[in-house]
Amino acid sequence: MATLSVIRRWALREQLSIREIARRTGLSRNTIRKYLRSGDQEPTYAKRASKSRLDPFAEKLAHWLKTEAGKTRKQRRTLKQIHAELVTLGYDGSYNRVAAFARDWAQKRQEAKQTTGRGTFVPLVFDAGEAFQFDWSEDWAVLAGERTKLQVAHFKLSHSRAFYVRAYLLQTHEMLFDAHNHAFRVFGGVPKRGIYDNMKTAVDKVLSGKARDVNARFAAMVSHYLFEVEFCNPASGWEKGQIEKNVRDARHRLWQPVPAFPSLDALNAWLEERCLALWKEISHGQQPGTVFDVWKLEKPTLMKVPRPFDGFIEHTKRVSPTCLVTFERTRYSVPASYANRPVSLRVYADRLVVAAEGNLVCEHKRVIDRRHDTGMGQTIYDWRHYLAVQRKPGALRNGAPFTELPVAFKKLQAELLKKPGGDREMVEVLALVLHHEEQAVLAAVEMALEVGVPTKMYVINVLHRLLDGKADPPPVDAPQALRLTTEPQANVTRYDDLREERKVRHA
Repeated sequence: MATLSVIRRWALREQLSIREIARRTGLSRNTIRKYLRSGDQEPTYAKRASKSRLDPFAEKLAHWLKTEAGKTRKQRRTLKQIHAELVTLGYDGSYNRVAAFARDWAQKRQEAKQTTGRGTFVPLVFDAGEAFQFDWSEDWAVLAGERTKLQVAHFKLSHSRAFYVRAYLLQTHEMLFDAHNHAFRVFGGVPKRGIYDNMKTAVDKVLSGKARDVNARFAAMVSHYLFEVEFCNPASGWEKGQIEKNVRDARHRLWQPVPAFPSLDALNAWLEERCLALWKEISHGQQPGTVFDVWKLEKPTLMKVPRPFDGFIEHTKRVSPTCLVTFERTRYSVPASYANRPVSLRVYADRLVVAAEGNLVCEHKRVIDRRHDTGMGQTIYDWRHYLAVQRKPGALRNGAPFTELPVAFKKLQAELLKKPGGDREMVEVLALVLHHEEQAVLAAVEMALEVGVPTKMYVINVLHRLLDGKADPPPVDAPQALRLTTEPQANVTRYDDLREERKVRHA
């Protein structure tokens, strides 16, 4: 329209000739005459149709784009992957042509949606304490200097819009239970209803309608906290739109730039503090005041939080002859008395507990190693589990569990191994830990090393004094100070000489 307006103004207002207008615009005189005859409407020209190398593959490419659009964001192929597959089918054109085709296809699809309408939705209103929404997301953080992919649990109270975020390395049942324990603690109560999608950690099978085959452990957690569970229809994220928006907002509020922390615990502590701070900064939108102000009014309507749900997943394991059980490619030690016996392994989000015969046997901090280049995984020893070595005291010298002994025990072992029977004495000193507190035994060993008497009997003597609450034992002079310069020689003939002199008669 700009060109038409200029030509009409020059010709009709300024009375320029067609030749002069053609000279100024660079257009032909026939084109200018056509513009002037068209009136107010700019003339149209047939779009140039040129062949493209992509034309034989256009139908297949459009079908692929439609299929990918129906997948979730995590499952979609990229345009570069689609271009590579077209190349395998014989396409020898550029990637840019494929990208241009995809842009045109997406624009036409969007225009078609606008023509038919995006659907009708009803705004939802929730009463105080009525419901909360939950969802998972994937985000990244730098932990101990390494970029790590995290599984992030999101909670949001539907009325006050107070939210809570906690990160994990895996998206498993025990992580889900732990996230609920922390969320209800931070919210200060439990709402009446929880809204979820059909995640595998909660739903074993989606049935017709709203019917679901709910996971047994998830149902136990719901029964413990006494709230009603509601699952959305498949592919109907708008039914829990608040938490979907919270996942999107959290990316620029919490995860950009990528946070860096020494450990996952430090990251979660920061996330909790940051969430509470954001409550006071974000306006509620529908209620007067901030999210924090509305949450204070909603908190009294929540059910009081009971004791945390004991959210473990139980596995039956058999202890190996080397006193180890294996879980997720990592081996954990068990007391030697349970070797070659079945035990129950209770898996929590942050620890593993071994139980047998109704008793808790031992506990380890859980190690999650998702790298696949570490061979057979790690082995986590507790040297206390291998103290039943009285029959094999020589195992102390090269036993793998005993490389982690405290420094004082290692120094005492080095002194005792210098003399015969030192292995057995060291075993008996370590066995004191089974009957007394480890710190008390360590204190006794340190005192024995300080005075220069690294012996089992002196350690036991000092330990008894410490347990009786008596003062520190008096200093002991080292036996080396009493060593004779000339040691006596054994001479049995002196006894015979004495008998001859006294002439003692014996019956």
